[in-house]
Amino acid sequence: MAKRTFSVKVRGEALPNIPWESRPRGSSDVVWRYSCNPVIPRDLIPCSNSIFNSAVVPYNGAFAGVFRCDDKRRHMQLHSGRSKDGFRWNLDPDPIEFNCDIPDIAAFDYGYDPRVCWIDDRYYVTWCNGYHGPTIGMAWTHDFKTFHQLENAFLPFNRNGVMFPRKIGGKFAMLSRPSDNGHTPFGDIFYSESPDLAHWGCHRHVMGTRHSWESTKVGAGPIPIETSEGWLLLYHGVLTSCNGFVYSFGAALLDLEQPWKVVHRAAPYLLSPQCPYECVGDTPNVAFPCAALCDAPTGRLAIYYGGADTVTCLAFAYVEEIIRFIKENP
Repeated sequence: MAKRTFSVKVRGEALPNIPWESRPRGSSDVVWRYSCNPVIPRDLIPCSNSIFNSAVVPYNGAFAGVFRCDDKRRHMQLHSGRSKDGFRWNLDPDPIEFNCDIPDIAAFDYGYDPRVCWIDDRYYVTWCNGYHGPTIGMAWTHDFKTFHQLENAFLPFNRNGVMFPRKIGGKFAMLSRPSDNGHTPFGDIFYSESPDLAHWGCHRHVMGTRHSWESTKVGAGPIPIETSEGWLLLYHGVLTSCNGFVYSFGAALLDLEQPWKVVHRAAPYLLSPQCPYECVGDTPNVAFPCAALCDAPTGRLAIYYGGADTVTCLAFAYVEEIIRFIKENP
């Protein structure tokens, strides 16, 4: 691979073993798909009907994560998983059993669409938690074997809880999308902060829907990436077509110290459902990003996204090229 020089600085660790495939010859796409997608099939474990909208992180020289596995009852559950290379995954066949010393929230109806974020000394997991309707569940782990459940972050109804990878102004920070109890036909992204992960406030509006591919609702995707140009936010946007919802994903830059302020936002999407594994499945026409691995020195980015609410897919990009795309297509 030819050496690349980047003017955009990415705050983070080197990840030389990042799962990676070079841009196809002749392609000018800013984001390009893994040639062997889906990276995780719907039936990787015996109980699963589908595995999608899942989150992965670097872990002990390899990779680990939390995965949405809808079982053959179509019950939405969370499983842990590991991989040596980020391509081939082993998932625990049994759902995560959270340790919780708060009896009122220890039992919940379902869990789906997790994100995982390293902050200070541990991995925090957020997910859509069924507690009298969808809200943001929270837990932490050191080893992806034992998970400690915390207070739910918000009241129902809410989805797409995505934490920032460092405290901002001395407080934990999270993006979320207030919603309703159903397959929400609306939604904007909001910012909230907390001194202790139990009490959340100072809510600020970040961004709402716009035209075309993101005209129905938007929601935060992977953990934001800190760069010299701002927080790089990949997010999903939804179009209501004559054949139902269409989920694509795009990108924006948020202010580093006041992340509720959008510095730049691209008008076109980065990736939309066009391949069979994105267009055909339990929910057609969905490309839903939930995780991104980044090699800070080179700016290489591996994006994990759900395809058609059925399988887990992988795409690649360079941070600097996405930022350039955002600025050149405002």
